[in-house]
Amino acid sequence: MIKLLVINGPNLNMLGIREPEIYGRHTLGDLEKMLRESFPETSFTFFQSNHEGAIVDEIQRAYGVMDGIIINPAAYTHTSIAILDALKAVGLPAVEVHLSDISARESFRRHSYISAACLATISGRHFEGYREAASLLISHLS
Repeated sequence: MIKLLVINGPNLNMLGIREPEIYGRHTLGDLEKMLRESFPETSFTFFQSNHEGAIVDEIQRAYGVMDGIIINPAAYTHTSIAILDALKAVGLPAVEVHLSDISARESFRRHSYISAACLATISGRHFEGYREAASLLISHLS
């Protein structure tokens, strides 16, 4: 069974409440349920944190345990070399996901440090982007 770690960064615990015109009305729990139902033969571990170091720790814990990582680093996309370095260090295949289209938002949101360590970046597809990321990783790992 393929084991995927799904990491969600700062403020994603507020999905359904935070700026629903951008992020929608579904919650993080809804996302987790959708992935489990869409891929019943895959084992998912979900992690959300508002703290950069906790995300780095979780990526490092995945080494030797998980097969791949889906990561929405949220605001850390544009600032965190530490998360980039952690992804590179563990060497697991990863896909970066963003609910909104970061290329169409404020200029400071248009650069991703994290993408350099990822097989792909999926942006602007809301929850469907996570499903696409899981499909991509499962295909890559099979």
